[in-house]
Amino acid sequence: MKEIPVSYVKANQTGIVLFVILATVFAQPYLLLALWLVQAIGLLTGYNLFVILAKPFLKVHPNHTQAAELTRFNNTLAVIFLTLSLIGFLIQLPGMGYMFAWFLFAAAFAALCGYCIGCTIYFQFKQFKARRRRA
Repeated sequence: MKEIPVSYVKANQTGIVLFVILATVFAQPYLLLALWLVQAIGLLTGYNLFVILAKPFLKVHPNHTQAAELTRFNNTLAVIFLTLSLIGFLIQLPGMGYMFAWFLFAAAFAALCGYCIGCTIYFQFKQFKARRRRA
């Protein structure tokens, strides 16, 4: 199974947190579009701009990794939340736009603090699929 260094995951989470804060403080939803591009490109290609920029400054511990499948799941959730956020701005509902952006912020910030909401959702999803296969 492919593994991703946790320091790379945290670099991405930090980028998410910073971009959501900046987009809100400066009332610039275009920053959320830039964040969406970073996340979508990372999801499609495996290359994340936040990780690329932070890599020279990161220490990689070979035993401190996260499954690539879990990382991909969490990035998919990020793209979904950002897509819903951008739809909110597009249809002139900025409250909806900021709400979904702040849901993503909360998940990324919680993960930086040690609790991965996306991991919990992933685990429950896997449990659900396993129960369906047995039934």
